[in-house]
Amino acid sequence: MSTIESILTENRIFKPSQNFTEQANLSEWQEYKKLLTEADSDYEGFWARMATENIDWNKPFSKILNSDNPPFFRWFEDGELNVSWNCLDRHLTTQPNKVAIIFESDDGNVTRITYKQLYHRVCQLSNGLSKELKILPGDRVIIYMPMSIEAVVAMQACARIGATHSVVFGGFSAKSLQDRIIDAGANCVITADGGIRNGKEVFLKNTVDEALGSGGCECVKHVVVYQRTKSTINMDTKKDIWMHDLVQNQPDVSNPVWVSSEHPLFILYTSGSTGKPKGVQHSSGGYLLQAQLTMKWSFDYKQKDIFWCTADVGWVTGHTYIAYGPLAVGATQVIFEGVPTYPDANRFWQMIANHSVTVFYTAPTAIRSLIKLGKDLPKQHNLTSLRLLGSVGEPINPEAWVWYHSTVGSGKCPIVDTWWQTETGGHMITPLPGITPLKPGSCTLPLPGIVADVVDESGESVEKGKGGILVIKKPWPSMIRNIWGDPERFKKTYFPDDFDGKYYLAGDGANRDADGYYWIMGRIDDVLVVSGHNLGTMEIESALVAHPLVAEAAVVGKPDNVKGETIVAFVVLQGDLPIGDESDQTAQILRNWVTKQIGPVAKPEEIRFGDNLPKTRSGKIMRRLLRSIAKDEEITQDTSTLENPSILEQLKKVR
Repeated sequence: MSTIESILTENRIFKPSQNFTEQANLSEWQEYKKLLTEADSDYEGFWARMATENIDWNKPFSKILNSDNPPFFRWFEDGELNVSWNCLDRHLTTQPNKVAIIFESDDGNVTRITYKQLYHRVCQLSNGLSKELKILPGDRVIIYMPMSIEAVVAMQACARIGATHSVVFGGFSAKSLQDRIIDAGANCVITADGGIRNGKEVFLKNTVDEALGSGGCECVKHVVVYQRTKSTINMDTKKDIWMHDLVQNQPDVSNPVWVSSEHPLFILYTSGSTGKPKGVQHSSGGYLLQAQLTMKWSFDYKQKDIFWCTADVGWVTGHTYIAYGPLAVGATQVIFEGVPTYPDANRFWQMIANHSVTVFYTAPTAIRSLIKLGKDLPKQHNLTSLRLLGSVGEPINPEAWVWYHSTVGSGKCPIVDTWWQTETGGHMITPLPGITPLKPGSCTLPLPGIVADVVDESGESVEKGKGGILVIKKPWPSMIRNIWGDPERFKKTYFPDDFDGKYYLAGDGANRDADGYYWIMGRIDDVLVVSGHNLGTMEIESALVAHPLVAEAAVVGKPDNVKGETIVAFVVLQGDLPIGDESDQTAQILRNWVTKQIGPVAKPEEIRFGDNLPKTRSGKIMRRLLRSIAKDEEITQDTSTLENPSILEQLKKVR
């Protein structure tokens, strides 16, 4: 695979309106070019200026980038700061009574908390953790909680005392939780009796008990339990303590623990296709810097904004754009406990109207699901407060992009289609909404200070219009520092010998068009080799979803003795699941459509229809499971992270 062929053409361009440009933080190409020139001529100096201007340091740094032991790069390492102080304390003199969080629970109840109130709650919990439970700087704390103000308080409290937190999504199984506790060597778990999702209780404490009782978790000395549902649970008097009891008599002020810029702020585990999960380790200073910069650049943050990122704090999006980024810039944000379809598909649109949301950031999966459930529903709500839309998680197909822009944004809201990863810490390639002409489906251009490229297998840049491997050529402050406890796996995974360990390997295929815009073509592992052609899955999926019958699609390869691979498509229709002859007829319609859109080489050999696709609870399609189904293999991989495990059996049977 020297290059990946780009077979999808998208020529539509949407320029930012004059009204938006006039008020934007970055409003002229000259400003963007000036930042690029500064970073190009003095890379370290550029990042030093950004860090000095955006972070409040207790001890200023004198060292910018330490490259003595690549790829274990270190940024601002002799500087000292506290992330919680930068998110809370520094706002107390300027906007103590500004609302920090608007929390809407699953049942619709709304709670508002100011920066001053949030500060006091964080201080009380941090005092309880450090003084009563003796949690020390560098200790690891697992956070296994529902979406709530308390989840953010727990993360901020750990940051305040220098403990390294590892948030585990509240839908993960006891086995997944146990694996993460053991790998991190955590001595404390913060959880809740339960959470509410889709009108139903999720029994979190029971899962914690199961995980701890399975052996190997003897490192855990304390379990702090937030009382959310008031369900009956077991409380071990030797280990368990209610959060309200822990904080009851604690002072509501505390001095932060000042730590090195390189101090591990958090470990976030990502599931891989094999072996144990990878503990992505992030620093404090560099990570916080990218969170702040992207709030200002990507989201064009304004003091009057009501910002809503719909992610869960169990994912990196919820870390950077809920727990840290919005608070670091002093924003008011919405946090939501529930799901977009409960009690019905109006929920997101009602919440935007009710809370006057101005910046809305969600995933393509959610967008496509809401199109299927009611593509005209947004028009029934007052969404005029919106001024900017965002997309995160995977490439957004052009047709969903256009619907998002025209129906949700009324044609006036720029869309920031953000490419980044758990490992990058923050946005890397994304439009600057005040200046970047938008192309549906493209994440456009790298941010200032991010040196991206598309290369072939030898590490050489490929010409524009050709697809290849997406890499980052220079270290950046918010990058992954290590895989927790496994430095060799870190080097092998992200700085492989294929490129002499020089480049960060993103794992995505991409191409750049004539304007230099980046188009993500899918994971490198998902590249299909059909009759000698290297095809990216994203472009075929986009062609399928462009058909009015289709709501969602995922494409994988199946070994073939003649073609090398044939294309198998898994499709969710806008309407009911077809059966019998109707299924065959619909499949043929879609094959002909793909042939017309991008050519016969991309035509699926087989199309299977289902009610849904196998997705993680963050909305990502698990294509590796679809590959097993396409090959008629038994699924032996861990499926505990699936939102809808039953869909696997349906897709096995349906042809």
